[in-house]
Amino acid sequence: MDPNKFESCDEFVSKLSKRESKELLQKWREENARNSELVRQIWLTKDLGSYLGDEKWVVLEQVCVAAMDLHDKTLIESCITQLLNKFPNSSRVKRLRMMAKLELTQRYDDAIAKYNELIANDESNSLLHKRKIAILIATRKNHLAIKASCDYLKNFMNDHEAWIQLSEFYIQEQEYAKAAFCVEELILSNPHNHLYHERYADIQYTIGTGDSLELARSYYAQATKLKPSSLHALYGLILSSNALATSPKTTASKKKEYILLAQWASNQISNIYKKNLSSSNSIEKANERLIDNIDSALEALSISN
Repeated sequence: MDPNKFESCDEFVSKLSKRESKELLQKWREENARNSELVRQIWLTKDLGSYLGDEKWVVLEQVCVAAMDLHDKTLIESCITQLLNKFPNSSRVKRLRMMAKLELTQRYDDAIAKYNELIANDESNSLLHKRKIAILIATRKNHLAIKASCDYLKNFMNDHEAWIQLSEFYIQEQEYAKAAFCVEELILSNPHNHLYHERYADIQYTIGTGDSLELARSYYAQATKLKPSSLHALYGLILSSNALATSPKTTASKKKEYILLAQWASNQISNIYKKNLSSSNSIEKANERLIDNIDSALEALSISN
């Protein structure tokens, strides 16, 4: 069932069976979807405690986070009390307590100090590192977040999301070479992911030197091989090829090669749009204008040649 089809959370939850409620909570956990109001409503109205079995504890953790989102102090205390009684020495429960008592009340410095203490005792706990980094992001301490991310990646090098986050930090700080290094690590670990090639090409295009533009062109080209329908890669191929073709350092033979490559990418974009043209006249006209603009730019480039 789609909750958007109901007028209220109460109406949606009332239609759910216990089995559907359990499956929905599991689905949201797997998708990292918060849906805090619905999670709280399901927990309070469906009496799932005995029905869930051992899954009760992970659901309680989910409900506790939802309660924090909604600042429901009574429910937070109830969840943490039950979890503490079951797992008195659990670092996950301690993390929840700190989220509730320190982060929720914006005592960020105290929270960082506590996380540092827990990390010192258990460096292999990735969740503690991530909570610390999340606080540094929330308080806009980018330089400290970068350092914490680097420390984290020394122990968890296979965390792709962490590499992406670190590259974002470096981009914000305009340290593009370091951002490119982060994406290189991602490409090495998963060379068939076109998104990583596009991201790396974007960074090189932003750097804007002759060598970096050539790198951008080659990585956009590789991305189009991995996913021929990627408009991102095709547009990037046009932009990088145009930039190289108009460079005074480019030889005549290379210039012709870049122009042909840009024209090929333009034709690919035109074909993609033609295949997906909507019946709506306004969208069709907008697509035609977009294609005409690309063609005009390429014609101007050819004339300058």
